Amino acid sequence: QVQLVESGGGLVQAGGSLRLSCAASGRTFSSYAMGWFRQAPGKDREFVAVITREVITRGGQTYYADSVKGRFTISRDNAKKTVYLQMNSLKSEDTAVYYCAARDSGSYYYTSSLSDYDYWGQGTQVTVSS
Repeated sequence: QVQLVESGGGLVQAGGSLRLSCAASGRTFSSYAMGWFRQAPGKDREFVAVITREVITRGGQTYYADSVKGRFTISRDNAKKTVYLQMNSLKSEDTAVYYCAARDSGSYYYTSSLSDYDYWGQGTQVTVSS
C-alpha cells in the first residue's frame, strides 16, 4: 500500500512558476512509475506527465502531455520518496487540481491512462491568474 501526499499548489500569475511535490509512504517507492494528472472544473481528469521506474543504464523515462511539453518537468528523488513537477510559464488554462499517482505493474513503461495507476493522492489546487 502506498499513500501519496501532494503539496506546493497555490495562486500564481500567468508566466510564473510553481513546484509541486508528492511525498510517498512505503518502502518500494523506487519500483513505481509516478505520474501527475490534473482536473479542471467541469472537465475530466487528464494526464500531465509521468516518470517511469529507473533503469540503471538510463534512469527513469519521462513523458509529457503536448499541452505542457517544454514548460513542465517531472523528476523523482527515490531517497526522499518524492516526485516533483516543476511548472514554468504557467497559463490560465493550467488552473486545475493536480494529482499525483503511482503505478506498480508495468512501471518501466509509459502510460497516460488513469486506469493504469494504482494509487492516488488527494490533490493540490493550482490557480493561475491572467
